Amino acid sequence: METLSTELKDGGPETTRRRQGGFTLVELLIVVIILGIIAAIVVPQLSTSTSDAKMSALDSDLARLRSAVDLYYQQHGHYPGNAAASGATCPSGGTAGAGTIADAANRGTSFAEQLTMYTNAAGQACSTTDTTFRYGPYLKAATLGAAGLPKNPFTDSRAVSVVTSGNLVMASASTTGGWLYDATIGKLIADHQDYDDR
Repeated sequence: METLSTELKDGGPETTRRRQGGFTLVELLIVVIILGIIAAIVVPQLSTSTSDAKMSALDSDLARLRSAVDLYYQQHGHYPGNAAASGATCPSGGTAGAGTIADAANRGTSFAEQLTMYTNAAGQACSTTDTTFRYGPYLKAATLGAAGLPKNPFTDSRAVSVVTSGNLVMASASTTGGWLYDATIGKLIADHQDYDDR
């Protein structure tokens, strides 16, 4: 301590401290430019990963639905949506399926109920099980019917459009539907013109 005070008295080197008040304008501009370059690189990657995630979810959901359709066929001898899900007398106060095969909308209801509810050998659906309603459910879901089907990740729709032509192809340039299904051959695709070949 004595040495320091001696140096200051004798005119030796002064120990002054300069206080910096922050970044200069040039330093800030460099940081902003670097952040802009990083953002230009990262943002497209994020949108690509979102699309990749949706594609992965679509592939997974299609595989799960197709597996359920195949298992239903193995146990019933016909594809879901080919027989009415309605008309059952359910055990233990269960709720019977409501889907018929009168038209495409009712076939879609039958398809969903036959995959998410218990079924008998004829394909009639019920929310409860016993020795008669011993098949299924093929998809585990918190809710029954169409609400129990997975959503198409590109359209956010669970709707099932059912045809019985035996040759399932996109009929129109749809980008809003859920799933397209042919009850004659059991083929299931995404109801989206860009992803119907999955």
